[in-house]
Amino acid sequence: MIDLDLLRRHPDLEAPGLQATDAADRLILDEAGPALADAAHGEVVVIDDAYGALALGAVGAGARGVRVHQDPITGERALAENAVRVGVSADDRPLSRPLEPQLVAGARVVLMRLPRSLDRLDQVAELIAVHAAADVRVFAGGRIKHMSLAMNDVLANRFARVDVTHARQKSRVLVASGALGPTSGARPSDGWPRRAHDEALGLTIVAHGGVFAGAAVDIGTRFLLDVLDDAVPDAATAVDLACGSGVVATWLARRRPEVVVRASDRSAAAAASAALTADANGVADRVEVARADALEHLPDTSERLVVLNPPFHSDAAVHTGIATHLFADAARVLEPGGELWCVWNSHLRYRPLLERLVGPTRQVARNPKFTVTASTR
Repeated sequence: MIDLDLLRRHPDLEAPGLQATDAADRLILDEAGPALADAAHGEVVVIDDAYGALALGAVGAGARGVRVHQDPITGERALAENAVRVGVSADDRPLSRPLEPQLVAGARVVLMRLPRSLDRLDQVAELIAVHAAADVRVFAGGRIKHMSLAMNDVLANRFARVDVTHARQKSRVLVASGALGPTSGARPSDGWPRRAHDEALGLTIVAHGGVFAGAAVDIGTRFLLDVLDDAVPDAATAVDLACGSGVVATWLARRRPEVVVRASDRSAAAAASAALTADANGVADRVEVARADALEHLPDTSERLVVLNPPFHSDAAVHTGIATHLFADAARVLEPGGELWCVWNSHLRYRPLLERLVGPTRQVARNPKFTVTASTR
């Protein structure tokens, strides 16, 4: 057995009240216990495991050849570190894979945390139903306060049967079985990734399930774009940090034909979406997309302009530590005199933090909900 209490979130945000595992992980593992014991080598897949509790718990229950997909790159790294921490041998360690058909091919048992996004759940459920073994069972769980009946409906579109377990410690598991493939009664798919055209911006947006705002432009980003022409207009390159679907990166590349834009996001779904959005708008040759923890792939003092619409959730928890990490890395990458342009919910009051981590900060624009600031390194 694996002692899940030994797991850590590192290199992700660590702070009091933020845990690497919770009761939902333990309940998923308990409900799937008999299925894990019966699974042959390579028949267990884990999806959207936060820091390795499900994947390592499955190994502890006897599963071997476990394949796993975690959207944040920090989750992959935490799983690798936790595998060493709890003493899992190199031969038995879960294998990280992209979210594609090969991830689930032949799988008979899938463990997953229910994502906050119904689009993400639909994309994952469709992938499993179409490409896993016909008798696959999916054990998808979470904290009850973050679950909704709509999740049952999404799974029911892809599986003939969805059972609901008894609650334990404010957690619950949905067990889906009877995969509905393309010819067996599944709801027709709208196709992933999704694409939409924003007439106001003249951009086509492409997004995988779970990417912030999906194939649309959130109101904070739209407010930022209204003033972004004034951001370091002579910069030869620009950085779109936490790029999401790549709207800012693509907009900058379209507005500034001479500029190379470096977009990054820790999310695999976001990085893939940003590359597709750039391609859909004819600027893929000038938008470089990286899946990275903040700006780890860029050298110190190398950029004159960084643009950021910072997330403020760590999993389900609201925490300013995420913004702190992003602000600090932007400061590291900016050359002296370079600027971080940032849009944020005004109630978060980030200006003192920006002053401390980056440098002198001026307000560029403000409306009843959002503030745009420019911080000079």
